[in-house]
Amino acid sequence: MGGGGQAFSEYLSGYVIEKSLSIDNVFVWAIIFSTFAIPLRYQHRVLFWGIFGALTLRAAFILGGSALITRFWWMLPVFGLVLLVSGVKVIRHRDDEGTQGHDRAVKLLRRFLPVRETLSGQRFVLREHGKWIATPLLAALVVVEVTDVVFAIDSVPAILAVSREPFLVFASNAFAILGLRAMYFLLGDARERFHYLSHALGAILVFVGVKMGVSHWYHMPTAVSLAVILGILAAAIAFSVRKQRLTASLSPSAPPAGGSSGSRSASESDR
Repeated sequence: MGGGGQAFSEYLSGYVIEKSLSIDNVFVWAIIFSTFAIPLRYQHRVLFWGIFGALTLRAAFILGGSALITRFWWMLPVFGLVLLVSGVKVIRHRDDEGTQGHDRAVKLLRRFLPVRETLSGQRFVLREHGKWIATPLLAALVVVEVTDVVFAIDSVPAILAVSREPFLVFASNAFAILGLRAMYFLLGDARERFHYLSHALGAILVFVGVKMGVSHWYHMPTAVSLAVILGILAAAIAFSVRKQRLTASLSPSAPPAGGSSGSRSASESDR
């Protein structure tokens, strides 16, 4: 494969990895907005600035991670171990994944500004009695940024496992993140429908962690990595749809099957 084809393959792999791992962000955002009681009409504003901040933070993570890997080869198995442990945690426990920093983020904000209980339109801060006060909208934004840092610890090393070129890594990361707002409003309530999707994300982290850990001695072709990741996602979606159909078929339907025959019998007896 030529240089251009290899670069495209690495970009596509990085994009798919970031996009799939970003599904976690979508679910966590739904929890954050529910916790702070942020109306739907204001969520766009929080996500716009949240994604803008995420791009800045990701650029710093990518430059730092790329520099470490270039200078110290043994950082590859270290990052691989981080991904491996994260993947196992994601597979084993999902309910509070990515939300542990909620209270800490709010406490951090309260060190600088008092936080009021109610919203004030789309404003992040306002002045009351001569003091600047943060609204729940700003508190939600801070928590969104903190959770993105948590997820970046997983996603950035995962993309560095398929490409060492900082520009390619950031481009794939940026384009994947820029579509997160649309993904949120599409998949924000889909967590229950795709039961095995979370397990697939953990499996992807484990696979990429192993790939990164051994990459100093063995380089897996990027096309193979992309095929494995797409296969894991496809299998998770297929099994989730199957589970949903089985659950629907086993759940009692309304009206019960005997209800119509019972009504017929009653009407026939009346006649």
